[in-house]
Amino acid sequence: MTGFGKSVIQLPNKKITIEVKSLNSKNLDLNARMPGQYREKELQLRTTIAKALVRGKVDFGLYVEITGEETTTIINQAVVKEYMSQLTQIHNAEASDLLKMAIRMPDALKTEREEINPEEFIAIEKALQEALVALENYRIDEGKALENDFTTRILNIHNTLQEVIKIDPERIEAVKERLHKAIEELKEDVDENRFEQELVYYIEKYDITEEKVRLTNHLDYFSKTLNTNESNGKKLGFIAQEIGREINTIGSKSNYAPMQQLVVQMKDELEKIKEQLLNVL
Repeated sequence: MTGFGKSVIQLPNKKITIEVKSLNSKNLDLNARMPGQYREKELQLRTTIAKALVRGKVDFGLYVEITGEETTTIINQAVVKEYMSQLTQIHNAEASDLLKMAIRMPDALKTEREEINPEEFIAIEKALQEALVALENYRIDEGKALENDFTTRILNIHNTLQEVIKIDPERIEAVKERLHKAIEELKEDVDENRFEQELVYYIEKYDITEEKVRLTNHLDYFSKTLNTNESNGKKLGFIAQEIGREINTIGSKSNYAPMQQLVVQMKDELEKIKEQLLNVL
C-alpha cells in the first residue's frame, strides 16, 4: 500500500502542488493539509482520494505558491495609524520605530477571503487524479515485487512439505522403535497382540495425513487467490492463518527432530509472508 504521487499546476498568478503519500494501514486514515481558502472543497477531495486508494495511512497536501503580483493580505491602514497614535502618547519615538511596533499588533494585517475560481478547482481535481494515478502505478510496481516474493515463499513451503511427506514413514518407524526399546528396557513380558493394538492407537495420534492434505490445499488456494484481479489482502491474510495452523499441528505431532527442523523452515517462510501481507490491499 506504500506509494507516492505528485502533480504541479502552473496558473497565471500561482503554482499549486499536490502530493499524495500512502503507507500501510488496515483502514483508510487520511490526513489533509491545505490553505484555509480551499477547506470548503476538502470533503470533495477526500471522497476522491478514498475511492481511489481504499486503504492506507494517506497524507494529502495541497501547497500554493504565489508567483504573480496579487496578494490576499493587505495592511489595515486605519488600525495601524491608530496604533501609532496611541504609541506616541506612551513614548515619543521616531515614526519608523512606531510603525515597526504597530505592524506587529493584532489586526494590523487582514486577509481577504478569496473565492475559489471554478476553473482553478477543475484544474486541481485533474491534478489530484494525476497524482493518484502516479501513486497507483507505484503501488502496482511494488505489488509485482511482492507477488514474486509470495510465489517464491509459497513454493518453498510446498517443497519443504514434500520433504515432510518423504520422511514421514521414516518418522513412524522411529517412533515404533523408541517404544519397543522402552519396553525392552523395562524388562517386562508383554502381550504382543495387546502391544500392537496400543502401538496402532499411539501411532494414530501422531498421524499427520489430514494436516498434509489441508496444508497442500491451503497453499494452492493462496496461489490461486494471489493470481486474481480483485483486492485480496485480507483474504490472503486469512489463508495464511490457516496455513500456519496446519504447520503448527504438524510440528506438535511430529515427535521427530528432522521433521521439526522442516517445520521451523516452513514457519520462517510463513512469517515473512505475513509481514509482507501488511503491504497488500
